[in-house]
Amino acid sequence: MSVWSQVVGQPEAVDELRAAAEHAAHVRFTSDGAEPEGAPRHAGGMTHAWLFTGPPGSGRSVAARAFAAALQCPRGGCDACQVCRTVLAGTHADVHEVATEKLSLGVKEMRAVIERAARMPTTARWQVVLIEDADRMSENASNAVLKAVEEPNERTVFLLCAPSEHPDDVSVTIRSRCRPVRLRTPQASAIADVLRERDGIDADTASWAASVCGGHIGRARRLARDEDARGRREAVLGLPRAVRDAAAAFAASDDMLAAAEAEMVALTGARDEAEREELAVSMGAGGTGKGVAQAQRAAKAAEKELEKAQKLRQTRARRDSLDRALVDLAGYYRDVLVRGFGAQVAATHPDRAIEVEGAARDGSRESTLRRLEAVLACREALETNVKPQIAVEAMVTALRAG
Repeated sequence: MSVWSQVVGQPEAVDELRAAAEHAAHVRFTSDGAEPEGAPRHAGGMTHAWLFTGPPGSGRSVAARAFAAALQCPRGGCDACQVCRTVLAGTHADVHEVATEKLSLGVKEMRAVIERAARMPTTARWQVVLIEDADRMSENASNAVLKAVEEPNERTVFLLCAPSEHPDDVSVTIRSRCRPVRLRTPQASAIADVLRERDGIDADTASWAASVCGGHIGRARRLARDEDARGRREAVLGLPRAVRDAAAAFAASDDMLAAAEAEMVALTGARDEAEREELAVSMGAGGTGKGVAQAQRAAKAAEKELEKAQKLRQTRARRDSLDRALVDLAGYYRDVLVRGFGAQVAATHPDRAIEVEGAARDGSRESTLRRLEAVLACREALETNVKPQIAVEAMVTALRAG
């Protein structure tokens, strides 16, 4: 076993990263830069900035974290030592992970991380900055990262993760200074193996979840374990049948929005409550005596900041839930379109084959394409902060019109 066993279905990327980690172990740090000891520079050589790209679920952050562990581990990522365990758990002193539960990464938090990463490592050979949501960086945050990447400390390594190398995800200037690691959608068989061997899920459930998850390992795990997740998927895939009747169609859209709200509450509700209680205790809730009034005023300000952060987190959770539903719906219409053309490619929802066959037979390819475009337009509308109810109802209207 090694840390690379965490990276599913990416043999080419693993080979590249393993070679770089082995090369990094022989780097000699000098006053005028880092030079490989006893070996010339080559394709597997180490560099100070990496860009991990791939579709959702491909394991961008997992691969980056495994690479960070391999860089810090004396044995190149054994997955058994304290170094590997702390890196993978996100608690290593010299590995700084940046992820946001908000809609964007701000410049203030990026500058704080970059400042820490510019220091000498405390326990390992490298200071590693892992930015999980590089595509969510604000313009000012991107500029801060660019400056750090352009003038790197010889012991600092930047690992950026983004869906693609498109300028909408990562600026051209940052991309040009990073070595790309391109991940692909894992095969369903590889995902099923992980669910069986690592999560102990029975073979039939694992195979089904792997076949309908769209190549997203985390989604496959949720579908295999969570009955509510399976119910939400069924409700979304029932929308194409519901659009035949106006009342049923808009009722289905209301159900989709309610499901997104319920999922958001499930993901954030307990945490929000725990944070409020923790803040109240830290600010001396229930206390008496001198200074209580001043503490209470400070608590009010802290409560407002916490409420603001929680609302941003809820907005992202709600939007992400809706986006997952829309991806499922787009996959359905993609299957209908593919079946209409008679193309021999893997289905997104193989368990809906009979229904897809009927939809392809009863409707035209043109109307299917318009419906697929309506779903994609709804995703784009949500990205531009259109109110979810308005965006979903506009989509349902377009689906009904065909």
